Amino acid sequence: MDLATLIGLILAVVGIVGGNVLEGGNPAALINLPGFMIVVVGTLGAVMISQPMSVMVGLPKFFMKALMGGKGHNSAETVDLFVTMADKARREGLLALEADVDKIHDAFTRKGVQLMIDGTDPELLREIMEIEADAMKHRHEGNFAALEFMGGIAPTIGVLGAVMGLMGVMAHLDEPEHIGPGIATAFVATFYGVFTANVLWLPLAKKLQNNSKHELHALNVVIEGLMSIQSGDNPRIVREKLEGFLQPKERQKKDEPMREAA
Repeated sequence: MDLATLIGLILAVVGIVGGNVLEGGNPAALINLPGFMIVVVGTLGAVMISQPMSVMVGLPKFFMKALMGGKGHNSAETVDLFVTMADKARREGLLALEADVDKIHDAFTRKGVQLMIDGTDPELLREIMEIEADAMKHRHEGNFAALEFMGGIAPTIGVLGAVMGLMGVMAHLDEPEHIGPGIATAFVATFYGVFTANVLWLPLAKKLQNNSKHELHALNVVIEGLMSIQSGDNPRIVREKLEGFLQPKERQKKDEPMREAA
């Protein structure tokens, strides 16, 4: 699991449950199977109504992706790769890059380099790569939008569970000794709804959204690298252009000699 996510979940649970204990509450009182079913299963049912089946099928995968962390993209390494290819292309021509295509692990980069070697028109190459990047963005938006919807609906489902519990309490007003515990149990469903929304669904949706932005940013580095090589830019110019996408700490120090191109 992603370390930041793990620490965040632990802090949230410790803060909420620990605060309940400090107030004199009993953590065991928060365990209620009917309330859990109402909120979790009810929320899943509601989101299935609102989302296409393709999103629902992929939701477990993206849920785990949010928990485990997004796909790692090292844009600094991508910059180095394109500087190396730019140097080779200027010395030996674009066709010389054919031997290195299979060594590129990233499928998006490999596809772009192959299209470039094949002599694809620059405008068409950019269009193809941007279409693929936009398609990835669209897929990701569908998944974190589903989690956002779950975060919005879960508290309401929790209130519904509380109302159902109170209905059961009202039906037994002739048994005063059961009223207090019954009301407490009824409100556990509300707790589940608010807890899952604000500790799981909404934070994980935001994490997926941030991961998607990071991936899209990495794809833009690739696209600009392809355009620079195809236009015949000097390797130093390629580095200067692509390092504009990087954080200052990721950029090559200006007082260091440029890395030797392989």
